[in-house]
Amino acid sequence: MKLQTEKGEIRISSEVFTNITGAAATNCYGVKGMAVRSATDGLVHLLKRESMGKGVKVYYNEDSTVSIELHIIVENGVNLVAVSRSIMSEVRYVVSKMTGFKVKSVDVCVDSMRV
Repeated sequence: MKLQTEKGEIRISSEVFTNITGAAATNCYGVKGMAVRSATDGLVHLLKRESMGKGVKVYYNEDSTVSIELHIIVENGVNLVAVSRSIMSEVRYVVSKMTGFKVKSVDVCVDSMRV
């Protein structure tokens, strides 16, 4: 993604967006971690801290905004709506603050619950 300023151009890679998003989401209450569905067995796996970005998809929109899709694993017994709203708010704020890009939408996909 490119950001044009009066002093030049700033390029931010997709990895930066995914890592920022993963870190922001996992800091929210009730989130165990980011999730990825295995292509071989179809099961959902909890990602380690160093590969959180794999549970995030970033889409660049024509109007210079980004849309984000998160796949998460939550703790058993939490209010899914409250946790999802918290993640949406936190991700939107942190990504906008750290990158300077407006976040158009944040979609949270709860793939699994863990005890």
